[in-house]
Amino acid sequence: MNPRCPNCNLDYEVEPGFFYGALYISYIFSVGIFAAVTIILFFFFDDPESKVYIGSVIFLSIILYPFNYRFSRIIYLHLFGRVKYDAALRAS
Repeated sequence: MNPRCPNCNLDYEVEPGFFYGALYISYIFSVGIFAAVTIILFFFFDDPESKVYIGSVIFLSIILYPFNYRFSRIIYLHLFGRVKYDAALRAS
């Protein structure tokens, strides 16, 4: 992750350890992945074996890790870092 925003020069590292709270948001995303995979496999694939559930959850968790990591930090920064999006500062 960049230390500063390339458009508005916002310092992303508000204070040391600031993003530890993003772990909770990441956990919510992980539970959502688990629940979605479970529901999809149960209803659309006729309740396969446990190995399929475990493999699918692990595979999707690894594939979606970059999304989970970045967006949990972005959401946490907007919720608790008092960051507001300003389209005027966006570089063209």
